[in-house]
Amino acid sequence: MFQLPKLNYSYDALEPYIDAKTMEIHYAKHHQAYVDKLNEAIAKHPELESKTLEELLKNLGSVPEDIRTAVRNHGGGHFNHSLFWQIMAPSDFALGKPNEPMGELKIAIEKEFFSFEKFKELFMKVAVTHFGSGWVWLSKDINNKLVIESLPNQDCPLSKGSKPILCLDLWEHAYYLKYQNRRAEYVEAWWNVVDWEGAR
Repeated sequence: MFQLPKLNYSYDALEPYIDAKTMEIHYAKHHQAYVDKLNEAIAKHPELESKTLEELLKNLGSVPEDIRTAVRNHGGGHFNHSLFWQIMAPSDFALGKPNEPMGELKIAIEKEFFSFEKFKELFMKVAVTHFGSGWVWLSKDINNKLVIESLPNQDCPLSKGSKPILCLDLWEHAYYLKYQNRRAEYVEAWWNVVDWEGAR
């Protein structure tokens, strides 16, 4: 049985950038629903119970057709949200901790996008212009090249053969209580709680 991952912080820990009520609903209601529906799907094919979520998403073509869409949608929703919680943490600006990548990831970002600021600009542009619900990702593609891409609904880079590193939820339930239709403001605020140590 798949389960919600434990949060490493309280619902109000990301304020003022992400409010406590949004965090509570997002985690305990939306994410839990993805987990529940994924488990319902897998229960129809007990032979899949030994598979990890990553194995299922990387090999959707081998998932029985009658539950393939459910695994894609709800399995993707479970994976995407689990990574999303992992790559966020309370802002450390007040403690003087730099809110930017370090080490190999920083070098790779600067190599591919020329600078961290250029990377942020492009990431934000992709996020703000994404139509409808979905996610924006920083991933390594099959050629081990860093790419920024937006995917619809709960689709996941794993299903394309890519390795997810960083993701931002663009579904309205992720920001609407605080930001309403101001997605750009949400995206700008989100950088304050990105935990680069959780992005790999």
